[in-house]
Amino acid sequence: MVSDVDTAPLVGRAELVQTVRSALLGEAAHGQTAAVFLTGESGVGKTRLLGEIGNRLRERGAVVLTGSCLDIGDASPLHPLLQALRRFDAEVSASPARTSSAVRGLLQMFADETAGPDGAGALLERVSRGLHLIAEGRPLVLILDDLQWVDRSTRQLLLYLLAGLGDLQLSVLAAVRAESLQGAHPLRRVLTELRRLRTVRVLDLAPLGRADTETLAAAVVGRPLAADEQVWQRSGGNPFVIEELARDLRDGRDGLSETLREIFLDRVDALPQHAHAVVHAVAAGVEPVQHWLLAEVLRMPEDELIAAARAAVAHRLLVGADEGYRLRHRLVAEVLAHELLPAERSGLHRRYAEALTTAPGELHQARLAHHWRLAGEPARALPAAVAAAQEAERLHGYAEAHRHWSAALQLAAEPGPLTVDPVELLENAAEAAHHCGEHARALALLEELATLRGGEPTCALHIRRARYLAAAGRSALAEEEYQRALKAADCSPRDRASAAARLAELLLHLGRYADAGERAREALALAENVEGSATEVVLASSALGFSDACLEDPDAGLAVMRDALDTAERAGQPEDVACAYLHLAELLTGPLNVLEEGVVVARRGAERVAELGLGRTWGTRLLAIAINGLFRVGQWAEAEKVVAAALRHRPSGADAVELLLARCRLSVGYGDIEAAGRDLDAVATLLAGGGARHVIPLLTLRSGLAMWEGRHDVARQAVQRGLTESRSDDVMILSALVWHGLRAEAEAHASRTVEVDPTAVRRLRDVAERVARKSAGAARPVRSVVEGFLALCAAEVSRLDGSDPELWAASAAEWDRRNHPYPAAYSRLRQAEALLARRSRVATAGKLLREAYRVAQGLGAVPLTSEIRELAGRARVSLDERDSATGTRSVPVEASDDELAALTVREREVLALVAEGLTNREIGQRLFISERTIGVHVSHIFDKLQVRTRVQASAIQLRNHRG
Repeated sequence: MVSDVDTAPLVGRAELVQTVRSALLGEAAHGQTAAVFLTGESGVGKTRLLGEIGNRLRERGAVVLTGSCLDIGDASPLHPLLQALRRFDAEVSASPARTSSAVRGLLQMFADETAGPDGAGALLERVSRGLHLIAEGRPLVLILDDLQWVDRSTRQLLLYLLAGLGDLQLSVLAAVRAESLQGAHPLRRVLTELRRLRTVRVLDLAPLGRADTETLAAAVVGRPLAADEQVWQRSGGNPFVIEELARDLRDGRDGLSETLREIFLDRVDALPQHAHAVVHAVAAGVEPVQHWLLAEVLRMPEDELIAAARAAVAHRLLVGADEGYRLRHRLVAEVLAHELLPAERSGLHRRYAEALTTAPGELHQARLAHHWRLAGEPARALPAAVAAAQEAERLHGYAEAHRHWSAALQLAAEPGPLTVDPVELLENAAEAAHHCGEHARALALLEELATLRGGEPTCALHIRRARYLAAAGRSALAEEEYQRALKAADCSPRDRASAAARLAELLLHLGRYADAGERAREALALAENVEGSATEVVLASSALGFSDACLEDPDAGLAVMRDALDTAERAGQPEDVACAYLHLAELLTGPLNVLEEGVVVARRGAERVAELGLGRTWGTRLLAIAINGLFRVGQWAEAEKVVAAALRHRPSGADAVELLLARCRLSVGYGDIEAAGRDLDAVATLLAGGGARHVIPLLTLRSGLAMWEGRHDVARQAVQRGLTESRSDDVMILSALVWHGLRAEAEAHASRTVEVDPTAVRRLRDVAERVARKSAGAARPVRSVVEGFLALCAAEVSRLDGSDPELWAASAAEWDRRNHPYPAAYSRLRQAEALLARRSRVATAGKLLREAYRVAQGLGAVPLTSEIRELAGRARVSLDERDSATGTRSVPVEASDDELAALTVREREVLALVAEGLTNREIGQRLFISERTIGVHVSHIFDKLQVRTRVQASAIQLRNHRG
């Protein structure tokens, strides 16, 4: 097989190569994911740069996987990754057996993949795990060319890997043709979201300047350019065109047109006659075109084909590689598309299709459908398109499946006999569109289905339309459709129970708890007479349980949820069991505020659903609920352990959002600003325009993080956005947002760095009053939590005109009653601050500061601890309990077992690893915690043990664990 040898030097890109290499390996060396996306026009040199950087990364010991996206819209899911693995498999055939086995194991996993209950998420998890095995601890770089043609599944994989959910040292380098990202191209949104990640860079590759253009051209020609040769003006600095023009000058070819079309046509005309056919065939094929396939299509003798291919490579129109032939530049295909007669083009595509059909081994259904369609054979393209759609669904590539089903619909519309039921086509296309988020398209296809069937819409059609409308955010219309379904004459008992249960859940999400409860009771009554209705029972029970819990009857709501769990367990459907556990845990940790029991239920549920094969999705969400509960009751070290356990699932999508938000709460509390910001950026990326129910928690956390950074204006903006963009009726999360808003104004007033916004204060107070009125009719546990936040709100308002210590005392008492140590400690800090400002009850202020300091230290809340220390230092208050009893200042003493007992469980684990000589990074990898968080723990350990070095801390650890 011939290969292309590029003799032209790389000009004007040395600094860029160094920048990209440092960005990729630098972040990976710190255990983080990193990515660089190179964008630019065709021919600007993106592919050449990918190869150059890939070679340098290999020299530095990185594992480099290179793949390219297909240039047809209906590419197979994860094609570039599969191609990269096959290339790497060929490279490592002589490498250690372990590496080769890992590569082939991952390829075999793709071949054996079948649809399962965990969906696309499980596939991504297995891909990540397989890449981890291939890397063997080395930095792993995934290089992707022509990302503008990327399939949906590969986009999801990139988002998943770049969210940084695991310990895989991964870097991504990709090239994107800038002119392809027009209109609603899906990659535009992905790149916009990825730009927000600190470890992602999008670099625009500009054409070469005049000096670099002349340097490159002179290198190709072999002499300095004459003033009248005008390579700079004719090329516009495009390296590919520069090289082509320079070779024309070198070879003495004159009179070339200044347009790319004429340049390429002249190059093709210069080929030997038999090489013309090779170039035209590769231009019509789906790259890479394998040598055997090209031979079948052209039907040339082997020697003649090799000679023709060699000539095309020598004339720099083709590139030859082990996997097949590619055009050196895709602009060649655009030029040649108009050079063949329609009959010649269709004949080429027919021969491609026939060759692919008769070839032994795996059928590439997407390519087959593509070629039969362009050959003018819709009847033969249709089965291939259907098979390609089914193959995509098997790999959970619903976006690709949707494109294939859509192509099948177009083919079915052609004249001639149909081999596929058009109703089935429409149903599959609509469902695939729904699954991949193309809600408007799903609804349009559903209307076509209704028209095709004729007559009155069926109950099942109403239910499906309601599902699609609800997913599209058109809740009012969805509610009307469910009502029509319930009134439809053909509505079976099962359909009626399903419609009522789904309507109840919809009403619950809309905050109409009374209506949701009424519909849920109706659904439960209907489901009693329907066999196998566990799903309907679980959905309805969720709505009824929350409805009762929020409308003064928490015991009844809890009983309904427990019954739902029993029903799900008896039925044995994994997703029903998972759903029941999830809603029960949410009820206990949410409206009922029974945090300890809720944490137990969440963790038990996570174990149960893991047994049922749903650990990655439902299990992660249950663990996120447990983390939030542990955070509230002050068991932060235990919450970190649960985070580590959940991260092992490698979650994605909404499941990852839940976990990242939970982890971010811990990071904000610890003061790990970098980790918290990274998690918030990852959440914004994963949401990608969706996930409205996560908006308020996301903005609340962003506000809290900004306040610890002293960016009170940013905190204010986050809260105001939450009040403007979110219409949640959840008074608990809304009251927390309002507290953050008032606290931001109070902090701005105290710091005098930002002016207080009276309009914002007035609006926040109005919202607080509205929350108070709305919570008055809620269940007692809900009112209890809201009252705690409203107490904080009232106290924060008092800071604007002289902080009232009594209001802060009331807030501390509220949170003590709920066993929420963090807001209680914060309230005591503010109460002490107010007392000291009034120069009254200094002894009481000192006691409050010491109590707050003890709690903050125990939690590991660095920002809160620092603020307490700062206030104590200004007031000359000792924070040592012994000093408060004796009236003397504390002095360093020898460590003892009692002092080690002051460390939290997590701090003891960290200290033991410090004593083993591990670095912060190594400890973080061992405990699944970020390096910054380990640094926070080490700082706490030093402070509690009153030491200054790791050696001193290690000595204390070893002295107390001898024998």
